[in-house]
Amino acid sequence: LKAQAMEENAQAAKPKPENIIEKMVEGRLNKNLKEMCLVDQEFIKNPDETVAKFLGEGKVLNMVRFQVGEGMEKREENFAEEVAAQMKA
Repeated sequence: LKAQAMEENAQAAKPKPENIIEKMVEGRLNKNLKEMCLVDQEFIKNPDETVAKFLGEGKVLNMVRFQVGEGMEKREENFAEEVAAQMKA
């Protein structure tokens, strides 16, 4: 990431000092970590506070990850049986 920032700086019209580049890289890393870490993310019901602030003294005991559609079973019906059932009705 730092090498990428240095390359961008070399190609810029007005290159920035080394210490500014380090701060930019640190800011980018902090932003990425904030988005990835659960307790640093914004609380969905109140975006002004983080999940950590909402939890306060509470502790996360476990986490469960759900995938869209997980646990839903698709009914498999035979088309011929379905037509026969409708004909009887």
